[in-house]
Amino acid sequence: MIFINFKAYEKGTGEKALILVKILEAVASKFQVKIIPVVQATDIKEMVLTTKLEVWAQKIDPIAYGAHTGAILPEAVIEDGAQGTFLNHSEAKLNHFEDLALAVKRCAELELKTLVFSQSLAELKKTLDLKPTFVAYEPPELIASRTTSVAQARSEAIKTAVNLAREKGLPLVVGAGIKSGEDTRKSLELGAVGVVVASDVMLAKNPEKELLELVQGFS
Repeated sequence: MIFINFKAYEKGTGEKALILVKILEAVASKFQVKIIPVVQATDIKEMVLTTKLEVWAQKIDPIAYGAHTGAILPEAVIEDGAQGTFLNHSEAKLNHFEDLALAVKRCAELELKTLVFSQSLAELKKTLDLKPTFVAYEPPELIASRTTSVAQARSEAIKTAVNLAREKGLPLVVGAGIKSGEDTRKSLELGAVGVVVASDVMLAKNPEKELLELVQGFS
C-alpha cells in the first residue's frame, strides 16, 4: 500500500486535490495497488464524493465534543467519510505521549483506523504498546530528501522496526525520501507492508509518472 500525504501543498488543496485523486485512483485500479490519499480535513468530504479510494485525514486531536476552538474532532472526520487518520507525524506531533495514547484510544472507540509515526526505534517501541492500526518509521532528517531514502540509508533500522512491530502483531510502513520503485521494492523486501510518500508526488511536474514509478516496486 502507498499512503500519499497531500499535506498543504497547492496540488493537494481544494479543486486541485480532487484532480490529483483521480490520477491516484486510475493508477491504483490499473496496478491493483492500494493507494490511500491522506488529505486536509477541509477536503475530506469532497474527496470522498470524488473517489472510490479509501480517504484518510492528516490528523485529529485527542478531544471529545466541547470547547476546543480550532481542534479537529475525530467524529467530524468520520462524518465526512474518512476511514483513518495519521497521528504524531513529525509536522504535527502531539505535545505529550499521554495525548497520543488518548488519540489512539478515541479513534479505536470510533473505529477510525490509525497510523502512528515514530522518528526513532526508541519512540516506536513506546508507540507499539498503544496498538494502533499501523505504525510508521520515518526518520525526520530524511523527509523530502532528494538524495537518499529511508530504504537506502536505514535498511538495518527498518529490519529492526519490522521485527518489533511483528512481535506486537502490527503492520509497519516506512517513509522519508521514498521516490522510486526501487525504494518501494526494498521497503517491502525488508518487511514493511507499504510506504508513505509526499513531496515526490505532490511536487512533481508529472505526478502520474512518479506514481507509476513507485508502484513498480509492488510487481
